[in-house]
Amino acid sequence: MSQGPRSGLAAVSAALLAMSRHLEVRDVLKTIVASARELLDAQYAALGVPDDHGGFAQFVVDGVSDEQWRAIGPLPRQHGILAAMLHEARVERLADLREDPRFEGWPAAHPEMSDFLGLPIRDGDEVIGALFLANKNHETPRGGCGFTEEDEELLATLAQHAAIALTNARLYERSRELTIAEERSRLAHELHDAVSQKLFSLRLTAQAAAALVDRDPARAKGELQQVAALAAEAADELRAAVVELRPAALDEDGLVATLRTQIQVLDRAHSARVTFTTRGIRALPAAQEEAMLRVAQEGLHNALRHAWADHVHVTLDRRGGGAVLRITDDGTGFDPKAVRRAGRHLGLVSMRDRASGVGGRLTVESEPGKGTAIEMEVPGG
Repeated sequence: MSQGPRSGLAAVSAALLAMSRHLEVRDVLKTIVASARELLDAQYAALGVPDDHGGFAQFVVDGVSDEQWRAIGPLPRQHGILAAMLHEARVERLADLREDPRFEGWPAAHPEMSDFLGLPIRDGDEVIGALFLANKNHETPRGGCGFTEEDEELLATLAQHAAIALTNARLYERSRELTIAEERSRLAHELHDAVSQKLFSLRLTAQAAAALVDRDPARAKGELQQVAALAAEAADELRAAVVELRPAALDEDGLVATLRTQIQVLDRAHSARVTFTTRGIRALPAAQEEAMLRVAQEGLHNALRHAWADHVHVTLDRRGGGAVLRITDDGTGFDPKAVRRAGRHLGLVSMRDRASGVGGRLTVESEPGKGTAIEMEVPGG
């Protein structure tokens, strides 16, 4: 086995455990390439998941900066050595990939690579990805490849476990997609019922106002004010539903930017002051970021719609290797025990389920007349 910075059984075990901790496909891919590069002491590592059109559905790299990656340009196509690994499904260990007859060049911003080790990731007979490393971090023998047969064996072991982790992550995401579809259907029914009732009331009130305009202008004015209030409530229902049905793309924006944007929208849409601060936060596993976003949305909804708060403040801070989300308001508050006894949960059960579902915990502090504080902590990845 190669003597890299973390060689031996302990390092392999740590890499496999890291892969098994993640449920999101993107997180699994990142963990695989980072583990492979560290275990085999290589300068670069990458993993591509093919699509059905000659390209890659996903392509994750390690050892290349974000600036370099943006400068390189679009994802590679399945050609040259990458195509060989995917279609011929065999290991490739080369002293200098640039001298291989299948090499077809790379973009100007692409880093220079020489010695190369790549192999397919299989799920049974199906090739579900290609994992490869380049530029072993030690002096390469003259005319030889820096990667050894032992490296090849280690990478093959890692690829076998990567296939299991990747397959499990795909199954999890498909299961979650079904759950999301069910949730969207439920929300659509709730939206239809809630907004339809509001619009029906608005129509009747507007008709009443029209009938009173000539004989009782004062009462007509009151009815028109009620029309405005009902219209505002309907708009709130629609706004809340849009947030639920079309959550921000956490993969592109991240939790901090997503929360900041939504809170700015709420601050403009409501009379209450809604503010946000964050310190030292770093990227979390995708499932944890989604859970924190949903808990924040539920907590903000409660504070703005039920607590009559004048000020709602959200903080997102780093705590150890994870993060803590805190939502505080100066609203009416409530007795959590009385709420449970009455069978009214204000979304607390859902929030606790979301927190525990990603290995986190949720605490709620509230008293009548003293506002509410909701805190969610997650351990990170």
